[in-house]
Amino acid sequence: MSSKFLVNCQHGTDDLEKATVAMIAAGAAAAMDGETAMFLTCESVRLAAKGGMDGLQHEGYPALADLQQAFHENGGQLWVCPVCAKARGISADDLIAGAEIAGAARTIGFVNDGAKVLM
Repeated sequence: MSSKFLVNCQHGTDDLEKATVAMIAAGAAAAMDGETAMFLTCESVRLAAKGGMDGLQHEGYPALADLQQAFHENGGQLWVCPVCAKARGISADDLIAGAEIAGAARTIGFVNDGAKVLM
């Protein structure tokens, strides 16, 4: 039986350590058998924009872009809050591969379908 995991991330450059820990957890979940999504809200939506993770690395942790690449290669999905993205001038065309605009209804549906929530 495969598992579903949802990781919620609210932080970006405002708290790079928390953003990195969320990506580490999401990457570990994506490497398992199943489906994993990260729901990016608040400042974390900037990470899903092209170039948004470039050069970001909290001291002592792997680079955020490297963690995201592994997450993506393992089938991980980045769901970007549409309201948060719009508030920051980010559109679907601005997003990196594996990221899409997806709101609360999709996220809640994913949890309702059995996803375990992390973070």
